Amino acid sequence: MWKFNEEFSFVRHFIPFILVSMIFLIVFGLGSGEFYGIFGEHNYATIHLMMEILIIVVTMSISIQTWLISPYILSKRVLYTGALFLTISFIEMAHTITYKGMPFFITESTPYAATWFYMLGRLLLSIGVLFIFFIKEKEIKLIYRWFIYSLPFVIIIGCFGVLYAPTHILPPLIIEGEGPTSLKNTLQYTAVAFHLVIIGLLLKNYKKAPKIVFLLLGSSIYLIISDYLYTLYQDVYDIKNFIGHIFELGAFYLLFRAIYFSSIEKPFKQLVDTQEHLEKSREKMHFMAYHNEITNLPNERFLMELLKKDLYISKSQKAILAIGIERISTIKASLGSTYADQMISLIAQRLKNVLPKKYLLCILREDYFVVYIDEVKSTHQLTQLSQQLQFVMEESFQIQHFSLNSQLNIGIALFPTHSSREEEFIRFALYAMHEAQKTPTRIRFYESSISNETTERLLLENDLHDALANQELFLEYQPQLDLHTGQIKSVEALVRWQHPKKGWISPGVFIPIAEESGLIVPIGQWVLETACKQVKSWEAAGLPPIKVAVNLSLGQLFQQNLVEMIHNVLEKTQLEPNYLQLEITESMTINIDHMTTILHKLKALGVTIAVDDFGTGYSSLSYLKDFPIDCLKIDRSFVQKIQSNSTDKALVDMILSMAKHLQLKVVAEGIEEIEQLSYLIESKCDTVQGFLFSKPIPPNILQENYQTLHNEAKYMLDSITASEV
Repeated sequence: MWKFNEEFSFVRHFIPFILVSMIFLIVFGLGSGEFYGIFGEHNYATIHLMMEILIIVVTMSISIQTWLISPYILSKRVLYTGALFLTISFIEMAHTITYKGMPFFITESTPYAATWFYMLGRLLLSIGVLFIFFIKEKEIKLIYRWFIYSLPFVIIIGCFGVLYAPTHILPPLIIEGEGPTSLKNTLQYTAVAFHLVIIGLLLKNYKKAPKIVFLLLGSSIYLIISDYLYTLYQDVYDIKNFIGHIFELGAFYLLFRAIYFSSIEKPFKQLVDTQEHLEKSREKMHFMAYHNEITNLPNERFLMELLKKDLYISKSQKAILAIGIERISTIKASLGSTYADQMISLIAQRLKNVLPKKYLLCILREDYFVVYIDEVKSTHQLTQLSQQLQFVMEESFQIQHFSLNSQLNIGIALFPTHSSREEEFIRFALYAMHEAQKTPTRIRFYESSISNETTERLLLENDLHDALANQELFLEYQPQLDLHTGQIKSVEALVRWQHPKKGWISPGVFIPIAEESGLIVPIGQWVLETACKQVKSWEAAGLPPIKVAVNLSLGQLFQQNLVEMIHNVLEKTQLEPNYLQLEITESMTINIDHMTTILHKLKALGVTIAVDDFGTGYSSLSYLKDFPIDCLKIDRSFVQKIQSNSTDKALVDMILSMAKHLQLKVVAEGIEEIEQLSYLIESKCDTVQGFLFSKPIPPNILQENYQTLHNEAKYMLDSITASEV
């Protein structure tokens, strides 16, 4: 539609001249003659004068227009264009006042001066336009416009000096009663040739500025037509001469339109477009400032401003439901932002479908949603709504080739019951949300006792972000004793955290925080690389080859570049793959398809795979035949009750028997008593670890006491063997 309108605007510039030209062409086709025969000689002179004045007005307008814009557009071409049309305007004035029949000169006017003035202006226009077209565009100083605009005065004075010299310097171009001379026709066709060159150049550059080129092409064509007509007339009163003036006026009008469009209309339109764009940008920026980019939901800033206005208007009870999305951080850390963003968007859509429109749904962070309810009838209403929100999350989210699940932890705070300020209102709901994951329903109303515990957890999570960079994390290694050889051939790497202010933080406290926040991925990579380096360090110190066992978290197993990362660590540390054992927990084996693919890729690297805490997790044992597992680790909870609980003893026997038939190695954890060790030796267990031999110790202590640990373990094994004999 816009293109059609623009094309129509091009054509409408030609309509008046096409109509007028058609009328006079009809007259021209009927025959030539003296035009004043229709209107009278005096009237013809008046009509001709009016046309010349219009031409002067148009050319002078072009000159004035470029003069006015030149301080703002210091362009060489713009200044030369203005000077050119000022010169043509002066020449047209001279042509007009010297034209036959014009009552301006005291002496009798003759065609000599008038025709030469016209011809000089015509040639100057063609040559000047070509010159401007070829000059190199550049910015010039403002003072130069005075110099450039003074040139037309010099040129017109020179023209008068030549044409009104005592004797004619130039030959005549018109012979009255006979028409144009061959010289005039030659000069006229020369001007035509110049304009044909201009047309060619314009067509070549049509795509750069179609409207301007279109107008200039029309102007050139009109000038060519007028040139042709000026070669045919016999007398100034000939109708062909008059039609030539019509086309000449039309040409100058189109030139004016082209320059007006390029210097005023187009920049103004661009300014309007820019203003519209800025307005849209402001609206977009305002929307972005108050909305989330992924979901288009209102953000925390929007919510805070709304609460400041809305909370105190009425005395009705209000509520905030803080909704935590489990595993979003883990998915983002392991699968990447694309998967996490898609899942957040799908969750937002499901929540919107359930919530009434009068409730406001906001997103505070990538894994926190908030529902603001401005009128609460009962707490039962809030509980029912929370259950509805949880229900819609039961169906899996299909994102590309992954089927992902998540749960909602919902914390509820009431206003003014729980808080009197908007900041507390939101914060207390978030506190309750964090505590909700510890309850069976995963829904919890805020209570004052929650604040201290939640604040401590949040502060700990914040500190954990800096723990790795500040070298607060370190590894300890617990030796594993090979019961067949009596040698320490492997160790388990265990991460520890020494907080600068709070001291030693239990792994049972900070590991869940790391998993929930997604920090487990960078921490896990650091543990892996540090453990591999340590094994090589022991080897360089003269210790026998030692295999190191490193735990993998669920977040790491969903990490897209896990296999590549482990391969790079092995190459970087120069550790043989068979000296690295990766441990997964039994609960990770639920997603059979994904785990099978990942574990086979890891196995292809040459590392060994162990299942940690075996017997405490997933009940199906089908994964034992699908996964490339090398080792089972019996959980300490079974080993510690091996003598007092017949059920645990039977389970240990079953695991050992099953592992033997599946040709898997077995490691028993948590050995603390000699009787436990004795039973495991008798049951043909492969490897044991526990406080009976050594607690987890720093790497330098293990290196210094390796032989002592080895000797003590061997002595213990020998004592058991001797007592049995």
